[in-house]
Amino acid sequence: MNDWKIVSTASVTPNKVVTNDDLSQLMDTSDEWIRSRTGIKRRHISTSQNTSDLAAAVGKKLLLESGCPAQDVDLIIVATMSPDSYTPSTAALVQGKIGAGHAVAFDISAACSGFVYALTVASALLKKPAFNHAMVIGSETLSKIINWEDRSTAVLFGDGAGGVLLSTSADHHLLGEDLASFGQLGDKIVAGQTPVASAFPAPVAKLSPFTMDGRAVYKFATHEVPASIKRAAAKAQIDLDQVDHFLLHQANARIIRQVARRLNQPLAKFPINIDEYGNTSAASEPILLAECVKKGVINHGEIVALAGFGGGLTTGTIIIKY
Repeated sequence: MNDWKIVSTASVTPNKVVTNDDLSQLMDTSDEWIRSRTGIKRRHISTSQNTSDLAAAVGKKLLLESGCPAQDVDLIIVATMSPDSYTPSTAALVQGKIGAGHAVAFDISAACSGFVYALTVASALLKKPAFNHAMVIGSETLSKIINWEDRSTAVLFGDGAGGVLLSTSADHHLLGEDLASFGQLGDKIVAGQTPVASAFPAPVAKLSPFTMDGRAVYKFATHEVPASIKRAAAKAQIDLDQVDHFLLHQANARIIRQVARRLNQPLAKFPINIDEYGNTSAASEPILLAECVKKGVINHGEIVALAGFGGGLTTGTIIIKY
């Protein structure tokens, strides 16, 4: 077996919904200001479930929908920038919560590109005889690292999780991929910094909240995401016109429209759900994928490009035949 296929998709979001009007009670903003600049209308915020709880809920859905026993799962990768803790990994917690005792489990930290990075790593491991079924999940509780007094970031983010269950396949489903990192731009998106103490003994360090240079990230995304998609398509030896759906990280509706324009592709190929969930970082693409599959927007045999971009800074694109 040299390839894999997606056998099930799933997503979970917290029940609590925070609208733009709700945020206007906390800070100097408005529904019109947020919608016109981002496309976001509301977001889901967790008040009880941590990142591993949301991821485990997705994992249980994946098992239920696929009929795959938990003990048959060989690999669990969770992409997140808001883990429960430094250690244990979120994936290890998920493994325990869903009873997948046979699975190797670890996290990937590539922020909003994390799901594509995790798919790429899972793809490589599924080529090895010991791995037949892999669970790849993007999960975030970004609300716990947001400064809710910072209008420039607080209006953007939400919580949620999504994922896929992959199984080895004789058919060719992975068509092309592209990963790129831009460490010199690492200061443009930062969260959870823990500086070294200047004295000994030192108090326990406090994590820094999320900060972002919005202008720099917008410029980066609108230039580097189209470039990544083109490189992945070239490796897949397909024209962009052959791609049926482009599932982009849901960071900003304006970014998605700009990427579509730069690729000379109709916006109808770019499904958008940022209005409902906001930016859920590593969870945004798998949530969107699960919704598109459930609604019949994406069907078997169609070509799908998933593209992420974010902290690192990073980009990642993977093109598959669903």
